[in-house]
This record gives sequence, C-alpha cells and structure tokens, in this order.
Amino acid sequence: MLLRQEPFTNGEIYHIVNRGIDDNLIFQDENDYYRGIFSIYEFNTANLIKIRERRRQRENFKKASTGKTGEIAIEPDKREMLVEVLAFCLMPNHFHLLLQQIRDGGITNFMRKVGTGYSGYFNRKYERKGHVFQNKFTDVHIKGDNQLKNVFVYIHTNPIAIIESKWKEGGVKELSKAKDFIENYKWSSYPDYLGNKNFPSVTQRDFILEVMGGENGCKNFVDSWVENKAEILA
Repeated sequence: MLLRQEPFTNGEIYHIVNRGIDDNLIFQDENDYYRGIFSIYEFNTANLIKIRERRRQRENFKKASTGKTGEIAIEPDKREMLVEVLAFCLMPNHFHLLLQQIRDGGITNFMRKVGTGYSGYFNRKYERKGHVFQNKFTDVHIKGDNQLKNVFVYIHTNPIAIIESKWKEGGVKELSKAKDFIENYKWSSYPDYLGNKNFPSVTQRDFILEVMGGENGCKNFVDSWVENKAEILA
C-alpha cells in the first residue's frame, strides 16, 4: 500500500474504498466475507494481535458463557481503537468503509493491518502469492452533513449492483426487490442501522443515527434515493 502524502486528521470522517488487484474477486465465498468482517473488527486496535489466537479466545469465551464447556471464560481484550467504523459494505471485488480517525495515524495503520491480515488469509486459502489489493486505497474527506448522508446512501446501496449491474446508469428496474435486497444484505452495516442486529459490534452508530434522524431516517433517506433512481425508467 502506498503511503498517503497528506496525513489523515483526527476527528475527521473519510470514505475509504479498497479494490482487488485488477478488480479480481476478494470475497469468493461466505467464509471470506466473514473473515473480512472479522478483520475490520479485530484489526481496529493499536495493539498487536494474532488472529488465530483471538479466534480461539473468542470461541472459548462464547462456549464458556453458554455453559457448554468447562474452560474459563476469556473476555475479548480491551482494544485501543484506531478508528471508529461508522459504516461498511463488502462487495465481491471491493469494500467500502466510512471511518472517523480517533488516533494519530489511525486510518493508515488500520488499513495496513486489514490489508496485510486479509491478504495473508486469502493467499493461504487459495494457494496463491502476490498482491490481493490494489497498491493504494482511495479516500474522500467528508466535509459536511449533506455529503455524509449521500455517502451513507452510496455505501449501502452498492449491493444493488449484484442484482442489477447497470442500475446506476439506467435506474432501478425492480424497486421493491432492490430495497429488500439491500435491507437484508448481510455484508453491510445497513441492517444494523435499521435496527436489525447483524454485526452490531463492528460499527459505532450513534453519530450517524443523529445526523440521519434515527433508524427511520436512515431507511427513508435510502428509500428515497433508490426511488429516484427508479424514476429514471418511468
């Protein structure tokens, strides 16, 4: 990953996109998506971690908490977070993140750790070598509430392309199907913003919910945007 010339600013929000090299698939099955979500959560720390050890600890803690094992419960460690993850969406060949930096060098370090960690997993699993992601992720500095709302919608409507590949150019053909698809798209923070627990530990929702006007506001804003796209074909 190439270093960014201008440092990210603490307290500021950025839309981050990282793509597979040559637009290759980076999530090929369900386990890859789970590993991607796991990486976004676990690598959001200034501490050094070993994913295999953390997975083992979490499994032991989960089993002990439900009384299914005699092992002593091991709580998840207290992380010194690098960023606040405000939104995310994993797509087959890229992913979107909405991040607020909360520690010097936070976004750069977080993206480096996610990229390195996931690439190692991906190369081992598919018996390959070399880069998994493009050399540099792209970023856009969010400078106001209107831009924040639009990016929130853009990130969470991205999965429509899975069922309607040309929808951004030609509009949405099946409105109800598109709405239902993104509301139930598992590899996104949108279900959590609608109040449906999906990966609630990954995102910090309070700030976005305040800006968007709560869960209903999130849904109404997204629905209106998709409906406007549908009107292109009307």
